[in-house]
Amino acid sequence: MDDVARRKKIEELGDELYSALRARRTLSPLTERWPEITIEDAYHVSLRMVNRRIEDDGEKIIGKKIGVTSLAVQEMLGVFQPDFGYLTDKMLYPNGGPMPISEQLIQPRAEGEIAFMLRKDLNGPGVTNEDVLDATEYATACFEVVDSRVHDWKVKIQDTVADNASCGLFVLGDERAEPDDLDFPNLKMRVYKNGQPLSEGLGSAALGSPLNCVSWLANTLSRFGITLNAGDVVLSGSLVPLEPVVAGDEMRLEVDGVGTASVRFT
Repeated sequence: MDDVARRKKIEELGDELYSALRARRTLSPLTERWPEITIEDAYHVSLRMVNRRIEDDGEKIIGKKIGVTSLAVQEMLGVFQPDFGYLTDKMLYPNGGPMPISEQLIQPRAEGEIAFMLRKDLNGPGVTNEDVLDATEYATACFEVVDSRVHDWKVKIQDTVADNASCGLFVLGDERAEPDDLDFPNLKMRVYKNGQPLSEGLGSAALGSPLNCVSWLANTLSRFGITLNAGDVVLSGSLVPLEPVVAGDEMRLEVDGVGTASVRFT
């Protein structure tokens, strides 16, 4: 496939994913229809999809997310390397409030994470965990509710990358933790669903530490000429297995030393 045909294919698939997002319908895996699609191609598809959200719907990018960081999530999806996606202002919902998944998402799954709010830019390559700590204003608890425009979550790494790392919606906790005070690998998370204990996880579940996730992201983004910027929120990856959710479910999580987050699904 020559460069012109490749660019056309990228635009077509990005537009197709955007349309599926808005129509709340699923597609067959991109890797079945374009077997030679590379991860770099998939990131360009993702950017096309996100740019449609910006240009057509007036959304604004407010940060990035790292996906597929924990072994539990990797085994559930059959994808064994991390990826990244773009967060927009329309994805963020208030802590403790309603989240209209029945109106916006297709096959949602909730996961508990640590979010980082940046006060300085992070420009790779060569970003270290110490750089991440220095650039972080605060850390907070987070629920990310991922979604897939690919039928039955039958994704390979290129499929989820192209689908903006399976971004859906997210909630940030209200408490703000000083990052220098935290032992990130040993942070303990407890997740509850409908008032009952659901799962537990440690910070080490995400590539050994959420800090490793953010430094990986900054250095990976540099290959695409993209930076993490002051004011960005960065979701560092799930510490617990993905949990399917439906309207009527309620979830809450606690992270020792960080805080809580909760969400009501409608």
